[in-house]
Amino acid sequence: MMQSFIKTLFAFLLCLQLPALAQQDPEIFEKFESKFYTIDGYKINVEMKGSGDPIFFLPGGPGNSHDYMQGNFGHYYKTNTVVFFDWIGRGKSDDAKDASEYAVEKDVLLIEKLRKLLNFDKISLVGHSYGTVPAQAYAIKYADNVDKMVLINGFHSGAMWQANCDSYNHYAKTHFPEKWKKVDSLRALGYLSSEEPLKSLYGSFPTKYIYYHNTKLKQNVPKEKFRGWANDVYTTIIGVDGDFHVAGSMINQDYRRKLKDVEAKTLIIAGRYDGVSTPEFAVQYKTFMPQAQFVMFEQSSHNPYLEEPEKFYTLFDEFMEIK
Repeated sequence: MMQSFIKTLFAFLLCLQLPALAQQDPEIFEKFESKFYTIDGYKINVEMKGSGDPIFFLPGGPGNSHDYMQGNFGHYYKTNTVVFFDWIGRGKSDDAKDASEYAVEKDVLLIEKLRKLLNFDKISLVGHSYGTVPAQAYAIKYADNVDKMVLINGFHSGAMWQANCDSYNHYAKTHFPEKWKKVDSLRALGYLSSEEPLKSLYGSFPTKYIYYHNTKLKQNVPKEKFRGWANDVYTTIIGVDGDFHVAGSMINQDYRRKLKDVEAKTLIIAGRYDGVSTPEFAVQYKTFMPQAQFVMFEQSSHNPYLEEPEKFYTLFDEFMEIK
């Protein structure tokens, strides 16, 4: 969530390398090639590999490229057809001619257009953070096209996104009052969270217990330079003052009443120390989607596949029926 923190988080990840794990391949990025498909007049970057049941991986943000998901899930090309892609305005895909084209609904539609273009009957969806939003919307709108769905540290509504912003801001204010005084001063002058100098100040708060329970985490990244974050996409979908007042198309999303009718086999994952998708609201999935399997990762924050990899990948493989 929170644009400044997501950008800080992504910059943090870029500087690091993940310790060797059975599931990780330090050369995974070199094993994929970009193929550009023209959709609605825009070139969309798609990186697909493998054979077997297709899995679409949906990154967070909503300003991130596909790369971090590929770094953590790319190895599944050995058992499945894995599809990584950049939504319009993100990663290697074209920018929109008009920023109004950046919207949750457009992201959902792109999933469907790619499914048809790639000639898949049914697909599975794995969304992380913001990626869970279009995943749920797709599973509701295109119920017959989804086999399985994994929601990792996600959001069931714009109201939940706003509540988590409020939760984080309370945490930041009560734990770092000296720094928060500066935030209050800039807010009193009318600065929005997407404007400097408030943007940099807000992004300078420590990420411990927000994105990471273990701040020593390391991750491999592509060797080549790439656009990992698109701020204009974030501010359009979440709002120009999104760290305080969620707006854009995100605030209109609400899947709570419809989740009980989702037919796709679903796994929902949460992190006990997540300050972005907080447990207070994550556990509500048990009520709104009782047919889903819900698992809380007790030693994780917003990235359980990094913080508890052995538990995560064992669970993921079992749920996805990967041998």
